[in-house]
Amino acid sequence: MYSDDSSVRQSVIAGLGKQIATDLPAHEIHEFATGDALRLFIDRKGSDGKLKADLFILDAEAVPEGGMGICRQLKDEVFECPPVLLITARADDAWLATWSRAEAFVSHPIDPFTLASTVASLVRARSLTIA
Repeated sequence: MYSDDSSVRQSVIAGLGKQIATDLPAHEIHEFATGDALRLFIDRKGSDGKLKADLFILDAEAVPEGGMGICRQLKDEVFECPPVLLITARADDAWLATWSRAEAFVSHPIDPFTLASTVASLVRARSLTIA
């Protein structure tokens, strides 16, 4: 979860709880307040050489580095990049989320049910592609 705004990070963490769906295992959320911290995490791959993330949730409104730009960079630079969920300022920003190559987006204010449902769908789809 990347956002410079701690209240956005806390909204996402609260919205996702400890388990997003009964058919999915409990999850762990890593928080990043800067793009640099997120990149350091990405560079620290597991012992198997694979990225230790199943999904990225990026705040499109983060400053000074927005989630849309980071999303596009991830899609260009990370081999087998996990899906990305963008949090946008408004639903009309869907075209920008598409430009950034995000798989999905939700808009502010964050609805916990929409967030959990969207995340669950992305995680399920990811597990099908890596199985």
